[in-house]
Amino acid sequence: MSYCNLMKSLTSAFPNMYRVSRNVQASQRAIALIAEMIHTASLVHDDVIDDASSRRGKHTVNKIWGEKKAVLAGDLILSAASIALARIGNTTVISILTQVIEDLVRGEFLQLGSKENENERFAHYLEKTFKKTASLIANSCKAVSVLGCPDPAVHEIAYQYGKNVGIAFQLIDDVLDFTSCSDQMGKPTSADLKLGLATGPVLFACQQSDGVQQTTYLAQRYCHEAVREISKLRPSPEREALIQLSEIVLTRDK
Repeated sequence: MSYCNLMKSLTSAFPNMYRVSRNVQASQRAIALIAEMIHTASLVHDDVIDDASSRRGKHTVNKIWGEKKAVLAGDLILSAASIALARIGNTTVISILTQVIEDLVRGEFLQLGSKENENERFAHYLEKTFKKTASLIANSCKAVSVLGCPDPAVHEIAYQYGKNVGIAFQLIDDVLDFTSCSDQMGKPTSADLKLGLATGPVLFACQQSDGVQQTTYLAQRYCHEAVREISKLRPSPEREALIQLSEIVLTRDK
């Protein structure tokens, strides 16, 4: 499942609530493309930081061309995303999506640090998870809704839906890092553990709990919250698709 698929669903959901022009709908589709470019650039940079050799079953950019060219490639993708964002011509949307890039960088800094206190460690992990993963989905959802309707309440629903789905997505990713194999995931498993990064399963295990089970339960709670938020919108096939999307997040195996 990619961020682009999530944005495509939202592109259908919010225009269904309000009559919007074809130009607005095209701008909403552009948000999906921009989100995917930001996501891709972050993966290219992540692979450099982690010295990863494979991604989605293929060699990483840094493995093929080296770290310097990989960093430049990620920068080039981000610049293309910035140009596409500027062409939308909506200052509110530009502000929303530039926040994503700031959060990605701050998330990387959070990943470099840790907390001594047990409760602080988990809060630190969830904050990092939001900034590195969920912020992109939350703010992309919000940007799509801003283009589609004038109601701030709908913008907040979109943001909260994306935030909760995004955190759940990463929690399940952290579970799969322990329960899935490299061939299935398309990237090395147990990578975070090897890098000394404590994710949900490890933090729960430190509390004498079943780390995988408890992290899965937490992901379910976030998905339930996402469903609660999106259910505030009027019934439609598109709303149901977004509810089903949150269920797919929980049941995915790669």
